[in-house]
Amino acid sequence: MDQSKPGGTATAERGRVKALTRGPGAFTAADEERQRGVRRMKLIATGALAVMAAVFALATWAGESGAGPWTEYVAAAAEAGMVGALADWFAVTALFKRPMGLPIPHTAIIPTKKDQLGQSLGDFVGENFLSEEVVRARLRSVGIGSRLGRWLAEPEHADRVTAELATALRGALTVLRDDDVQAVVGEAVTRRAEATEIAPGLGRTLEKVVADGGHRRLVDLVCVRARDWLEIHSDSVMEAVSGGAPGWTPRFVDRRVGERVYKELLRFVTEMRDMPEHPARGAVDRFLTDFATDLRTDEGTRERVERLKREVLGRGEVQELIASAWSSVRAMIVAAAEDERSELRLRARTSLLSLGGRMSRDARLQGKVDSWLEGAAAHVVTTYRDEITSLISETIAGWDAEHTSRKIEAHIGRDLQFIRINGTVVGALAGLAIHAVAQAAGA
Repeated sequence: MDQSKPGGTATAERGRVKALTRGPGAFTAADEERQRGVRRMKLIATGALAVMAAVFALATWAGESGAGPWTEYVAAAAEAGMVGALADWFAVTALFKRPMGLPIPHTAIIPTKKDQLGQSLGDFVGENFLSEEVVRARLRSVGIGSRLGRWLAEPEHADRVTAELATALRGALTVLRDDDVQAVVGEAVTRRAEATEIAPGLGRTLEKVVADGGHRRLVDLVCVRARDWLEIHSDSVMEAVSGGAPGWTPRFVDRRVGERVYKELLRFVTEMRDMPEHPARGAVDRFLTDFATDLRTDEGTRERVERLKREVLGRGEVQELIASAWSSVRAMIVAAAEDERSELRLRARTSLLSLGGRMSRDARLQGKVDSWLEGAAAHVVTTYRDEITSLISETIAGWDAEHTSRKIEAHIGRDLQFIRINGTVVGALAGLAIHAVAQAAGA
């Protein structure tokens, strides 16, 4: 049973060490190298204390052996050096653990005050680094606007930003579900169309078209197409007229009537095509003008247009068309983002180069950019300062006390050992000076 205890202790120690080298704030290879440096400096500082003890012992022995008064000076210096070394050893050791394991008050400061130190560090960072004045002053001194402008003005940088934007755009479009987007687009378009009365807008548009004569091209096209159709389908027109005649009329009369009707239609369409001032064209102008006025002012006409709009929007084919528009737009954007020579990417690159050139030259634009960035950064630090500082304090609070002590010692322990060495040297010099002054005063 007794033999199992050492093995169990060793296993527990290995588990503790393994736990200290995992998780947030774990010991890294760099930390291990720093800790080795701390151990080397501890040996040197302890060696300095041992040297002072040896010198003190030899000087005392030499003095008792009658070597001369110089031994008193050496012994005094060595004695004061030992006192300085021991005092600084106690001070440095008290930061990380209890010296010699003794429960001396105000020792092992870092392990016992870890949470308070973390809170104080968080408060210090929040008050001195995350204040609005500090952030604004720092960003203002950097001059991000001019630097960003010069950076963007370089073609290779504009290419890089364009490529990154294209990648981000493709990623965003890939993440979005087509069904969700189509539903949103369809609902938005339908809701906006239903909430907006279209008749007055159509009336104003039609009035402007008629006033500018824009409808005349359409009338010309209709006349040309109608005459061409009549020439091609003359037999069909005459048969339709003959077929509508009473059964008791002779057939040759029906044919003559059909021919007459056809010729009159052909003449009417031809004249309307060739005569800009044809009365029928004026009738079309008056009809369109009256209809445009009714669309704007006549309640009955406006209500009929609204009913027609609702009927059209309610049809499944229209909803499918609205929803499918997203798929077409998405495919078009993705293809343009993937093609380095697409118009989208070329225009984006040109815009970035132009923006960079303006920002590098225009002091007012630089000031605006700097102001925007300062405002954004100030908003972040003032709004989320408590969250940022709590990250520091909560992270430190979550660390193991011994682990925290070891990690801090690995980073600053080497310099602290220099304090022990300096204390040894300064103590020795002070002891020598005090003994010399005391001897001189006694003489």
